[in-house]
Amino acid sequence: MYSKDEASQLKQQFWTAFGQYVSPHPSAEGLKVNWVNYKTGIKHVYFKMQADKRSASIAIELTHLDPGIQELFFEQFKEYRNILNEAIGETWEWQLHTTDEYGKTTSRIFKQIDGVNIFNKNDWPELISFFKPRIIALDEFWNDVKYGFDALK
Repeated sequence: MYSKDEASQLKQQFWTAFGQYVSPHPSAEGLKVNWVNYKTGIKHVYFKMQADKRSASIAIELTHLDPGIQELFFEQFKEYRNILNEAIGETWEWQLHTTDEYGKTTSRIFKQIDGVNIFNKNDWPELISFFKPRIIALDEFWNDVKYGFDALK
């Protein structure tokens, strides 16, 4: 078992390594992008990658405080479901109005893998192989559809 500091340090090492691994890859627009802290440009719409000692996930998270507006964003993403599935080459889970670890209502579109551990450096290649193509595909998807969300800003 790791102390809180050791666990935090290992996570930081992983995300630094991941960032260095994908940093040479430009965004869909050909620009340099911070893949670990991806900015969608729309408040309350996030692309999040998370990993812990049991699993890893990549998600589109909708965090608007108003559940009605959050649902509007979710419905807009549903309009683009086929484009998303084509861009990422797989189907993801869709959850409207779930509760996050802080008790806040969020909506998520995500893919998760189990049986990986961010604290085990032997799992890092599998984690990188999971995250890299999906965050790049999300960027390509977002480049195609982001303007469809302008009215919801």
